Amino acid sequence: MYSVITPTTPAEFERYYDLRWRVLRKPFQRPRGSEQDEYDQVGIHRMIVDDSGAAIAIGRLHFNSPDEGQIRFMASAPEHRGGGHGVAIVYELEKVARDEGATHVIINSRDNTLGFYIKCGYELVEEADTLKNPSAEHQLRKTLTEQNRITYRPDWCKELQDTWHEDIPISETMGIRIQQYTGRAFTTQAMLSRNINVHGTMFAGSIYSLATLTCWGLLHLQLRERQLHGAIVLADGAIHYHKPVTREPIAVAHVVDMIGDLSALTEGRNARVTLKTQIFDGDRPVAEFSGQFVVIANKKEA
Repeated sequence: MYSVITPTTPAEFERYYDLRWRVLRKPFQRPRGSEQDEYDQVGIHRMIVDDSGAAIAIGRLHFNSPDEGQIRFMASAPEHRGGGHGVAIVYELEKVARDEGATHVIINSRDNTLGFYIKCGYELVEEADTLKNPSAEHQLRKTLTEQNRITYRPDWCKELQDTWHEDIPISETMGIRIQQYTGRAFTTQAMLSRNINVHGTMFAGSIYSLATLTCWGLLHLQLRERQLHGAIVLADGAIHYHKPVTREPIAVAHVVDMIGDLSALTEGRNARVTLKTQIFDGDRPVAEFSGQFVVIANKKEA
């Protein structure tokens, strides 16, 4: 299990700065101590740790002005890259920037991380001449709006949200909205007031629909990540209701729970995958859904 923390103790900061030095300074033969600067005393720090407390990913936010936040010193342990930890750090730091009233966030990036930040919704505003200076940094910017509160692939998520409301009208009637996508997890939310029964709780059918659509959405985004195409249909589904939903429900689906092989699509064959969704009432899990989906291959493209 991984968790996001704010380092506070000397031991936590030691692990935090050690990872920063190992990833961002050691490869360039920079000495210990060069990984810190004067903004560390006033910055906001976040660190992802595993069950043993080891540092997995880190990042810092400081403010250049009341309107402008800057994210710096993003680093992930090499053995843990690809797990969505970098996106989780960006999400946490952006959330602080929003809460503090910043209107935008800037990030300086080398070539090797430029694509990552663009996928997180940042726009290139100042391109560095990396031909003359390979270590030069580009500057990226994100204006913080309600529309781009989704950290990863916000443009894809907007397109998906629009598709739901246009092609699956019940999703808009239920008040279903995409809350967050990190590349590894997909979170949606529905309005309780539009799905309430005579007992003041959420209709069981509405819970089932929310869970199904969440799995469908995660699979849709993962197909785009892999540049694969096909029509997604639900073949079978089962849900277990543990407790009633009494407030705005949250549904979460994780890539790690996806079972199946999508590579058949590249050969013009249908693919079958199983996905899971948990429904939360606040912080409490109240229902679990498991669905078997078929992705019908696009024969012409194959």
